[in-house]
Amino acid sequence: MDMAVLQIGSHRPKYPLIQGGMGVMVSGPKLAGAVARSGAIGTIASVGLAAAHPDFTGRNYFETNQKAIKDYLAEAREIAGPEGILAVNCMVALTDYELHVRASCEGGANVIISGAGLPLKLPEYTRDYPDVALVPIVSSTKAAQLIMRRWQKTYGKAPDGFVVETPLYAGGHLGARDEAMVTDPALSLETVVPELVAFLKEEGLDIPVIAAGGIWDREDILKAFSLGARGVQMGTRFASTEEGDADIRFKQAYVDAKEEDVVLIQSPAGLPGRALRSPMVDRYLKGEVDSKPCIANCLTHCRYKKEKQTFCIAQALVEAYRGNWEQGLFFCGSNVTKVTEIERVEDIIQSLFGE
Repeated sequence: MDMAVLQIGSHRPKYPLIQGGMGVMVSGPKLAGAVARSGAIGTIASVGLAAAHPDFTGRNYFETNQKAIKDYLAEAREIAGPEGILAVNCMVALTDYELHVRASCEGGANVIISGAGLPLKLPEYTRDYPDVALVPIVSSTKAAQLIMRRWQKTYGKAPDGFVVETPLYAGGHLGARDEAMVTDPALSLETVVPELVAFLKEEGLDIPVIAAGGIWDREDILKAFSLGARGVQMGTRFASTEEGDADIRFKQAYVDAKEEDVVLIQSPAGLPGRALRSPMVDRYLKGEVDSKPCIANCLTHCRYKKEKQTFCIAQALVEAYRGNWEQGLFFCGSNVTKVTEIERVEDIIQSLFGE
């Protein structure tokens, strides 16, 4: 297999693969550490980590979240070893986004991956950490151009990579404003990856494009490379691994999932999201809302906090991480139907890149 070489800033993983950030705590320190140890880039999702941290009292969410980012990075580093490459996925949509980014840098992250909005100020927050590579997540070339022009004009810096995520197959929040955008061919990897690669080449910039959404096996990776991508990002397949941080019942929900169990919902963040039709989601789709109170003012745009519609997404994701099938929101990619067993990280990576 002709292997693309993925160079992100000063970091070059053995394999051109990023494990996607999955919150809350689905991609925590154990998963990220194991992936990094195996030669790919392991990613901790920074969102809501406080809820899984022993110091959380229910009232100190924002302080605990910063501590949790640093603690979990240290735990992941212990597993990954000094050479392992660790990323933190920080969502722009968080009210304390800047604090997540700064805590990640202070905690020793090698890469910051940032989507759920345009990370226009990311270079400002990481200024004191020039070795930390910065990778925005986009779903269109237009978004990538916007970010790049702003960064170059304001900070004299270009991104170290772009993750292009197609809403068609991705899990969780889908970088699309509505359901029509989810199936829009203009946002497919087949369209956006070659387009963005060509644009970067025209600009004379050597910035790798990483394809995400619906990546499952070696064939998908080769297809992404044929489009011009130099790496891939994979989430769903890693969520249900032995090393994954979520409860065994979370992983079992993935193993049991059939095609009709995968649905799109309008999330409290005002965006479509892909999830399993758990009892909580089923009730929500029928218009019955039952939710625990708001855990913290964690999202800049939240319909639950403002209008008391929908539900507290942080609480629902934490319930899923804990394996509560009745109350949890189990985000997933469309490939969840291909999960038939709980695999080991090393075995997945070998199946993708082994001789």
